[in-house]
Amino acid sequence: MSDMSTCAIDTHAHVFSAGRPMAAGRRYSPDYDAPLSAFLDVLDRHGIARGVLVQPSFYGTDNSYMLECLAAEPVRLRGVAVLAPETTDKDLEALDRAGVVGVRFNLIGTGPALLKDAAQRQLLRRVQALGWHVEVQAEGADWPCALRALEDYDGPIVADHFGRPDPEKGTACAGFQAILSEGSDGRLYVKLSAPYRCGGADVQRYADALMQRLGPNRLLWGSDWPWTQFEAGRDYGALAATAASGTPPFSQLLAPAAARLFRFAEIG
Repeated sequence: MSDMSTCAIDTHAHVFSAGRPMAAGRRYSPDYDAPLSAFLDVLDRHGIARGVLVQPSFYGTDNSYMLECLAAEPVRLRGVAVLAPETTDKDLEALDRAGVVGVRFNLIGTGPALLKDAAQRQLLRRVQALGWHVEVQAEGADWPCALRALEDYDGPIVADHFGRPDPEKGTACAGFQAILSEGSDGRLYVKLSAPYRCGGADVQRYADALMQRLGPNRLLWGSDWPWTQFEAGRDYGALAATAASGTPPFSQLLAPAAARLFRFAEIG
């Protein structure tokens, strides 16, 4: 492989086994497996150097399957965990050594109030000490409140899936405008991933606005493999080809930011 700073990095994928225990109250339960071997196969077939595994919401705070996968590929993979507030410092340090570099909050169905919970804020202070980023999936309308709730988090914040702007409002969505207001020198990164989770809207307008305001150093490419609940008609090759378009290739342009944020030079 070439220098990791110019290698394509898939910053958003999920691995899971339908037979493993799942969280109570989950909104979705997969009826198929998405094993690490299958993810590595698509990376290899399409020339993607490295990948980031994001803990699926249906596993809750049981990160054990993701950790098994990180242990199998400690150089090639990094992880983003979902954590209970009572996670001990010892466990956080073990996760850090295992290649976990961020904590995820899925605010779909709960809203940004979760980020204001005292126990969660204490967890964030401890995560900040490890140098992790905070990854947030939220509806576009919730981003102004989410960013206010994270004002005192002195570390990177990652917005999933273009920030999921309201498709009826487009780039005028208040949350999307709040994301743009962070600017190229801000703390916020945005994943250009899962356009189908943006209400079926044409996301090129979002990508153009984000590139203009935030620039390549704040943008990340992710496949969202295996596209849970949106599997029909998806093709990794088409996604990889799109990411490889342009001069220089789009995926190469964004690679240095991903390599830095996900600490690919520091672990393993």
